[in-house]
Amino acid sequence: MNFARIGITKLIGTAVNLVVDTSVWSLILRRPQVKVDNPFVQAFRRHLMAEDGLFLIGNILQELLDGLRSRSQFQRLTRSLEPFPLLVPNRATHIEAARLRTACREKGVQAGPVNCLIAAICIEQGFPLLTADRDFLRIARDSELVVLPPLKEAG
Repeated sequence: MNFARIGITKLIGTAVNLVVDTSVWSLILRRPQVKVDNPFVQAFRRHLMAEDGLFLIGNILQELLDGLRSRSQFQRLTRSLEPFPLLVPNRATHIEAARLRTACREKGVQAGPVNCLIAAICIEQGFPLLTADRDFLRIARDSELVVLPPLKEAG
């Protein structure tokens, strides 16, 4: 039985570099009211307060900006996301994403091309992914992708 890789990797000093997926950003930025008790919202806030490196990928940025109802919403969200660095894939990253998707398909795992690209970038950079999207757990079972769980309260 394979298990998804869940945990924290690539510590830089005491900070962690990680990619935040659309599913988590949406809980924070695209809801009328943020549910502060949501474990993914709590995890995001803890990483932000710890001054961890929070990164975006172009597809995630585009997904967040797509479908906004007004120009002012678009501009406000664009400004809010500006401080977060963008990881840019290269040719090898796209090839790895396609290889990853093929490997998933061979094992009966349905994985979309965008999710495989996000996973390939995370693997290439050695950054874990903070996501509420369970599709990434399936990808992580058969790859080097590390998916962060929501953080537990310190006891």
